Amino acid sequence: MKRILLSVSCLGLLSLASCGNSSTESAGASAGAETSANTADTAMASASTMPSSDTAATAMATDGPTAPHSTDPEFMMSAAHSDQNEIQLSKMALEKGVTGMVKDHANKMITDHTKSTADLKPIAQKKGVTLPTDMDAEHKAIAAQMKDLSGKEFETKYMAQMLLDHQKTVNTMVAHKQMTQDADLQGFITKTTPVVQAHLAMFKQHAGSGASNM
Repeated sequence: MKRILLSVSCLGLLSLASCGNSSTESAGASAGAETSANTADTAMASASTMPSSDTAATAMATDGPTAPHSTDPEFMMSAAHSDQNEIQLSKMALEKGVTGMVKDHANKMITDHTKSTADLKPIAQKKGVTLPTDMDAEHKAIAAQMKDLSGKEFETKYMAQMLLDHQKTVNTMVAHKQMTQDADLQGFITKTTPVVQAHLAMFKQHAGSGASNM
């Protein structure tokens, strides 16, 4: 009888030990599952707060003074206005009697931007777009202010305006080339952008040398 009781007692102890192990394993498994779930949630939250590649590309495209124009006609109108802005402000500079490098720059602006409009005109005619032949409203106001300036003050304003305008034009051309599907406009932008970039570099160099001499 004692042997039977001992056997039953042993079986009871083994059962309790087994249950204890099962409970520990279950608790461990639950904790592991919870940790994995928390890790997954954290990863998902991090992913949702990180900008996607599309968002980054959009941010780059709109970085700078200008963004791409919404339509090709709008871009052509803007490009023609830009040419007239540089041509007419440069003609004013010559009328004001600028000399030296500033005079050379003004003559170059008139020559190169006249050619740019001449290159764009047949493309615009093909698309049924009438190009403007005058400055935009903003530059008409700027020209009115510059008429009251003379000498070094005028030269400083003229060169600073040329730098700003060419930076905007380069940004616009680069952005619109990525957007447009029109082969004619892509060709025009490919041909014209290096010219405008060279102008920009020229005005930046002048600004740098002028600043160093001050």
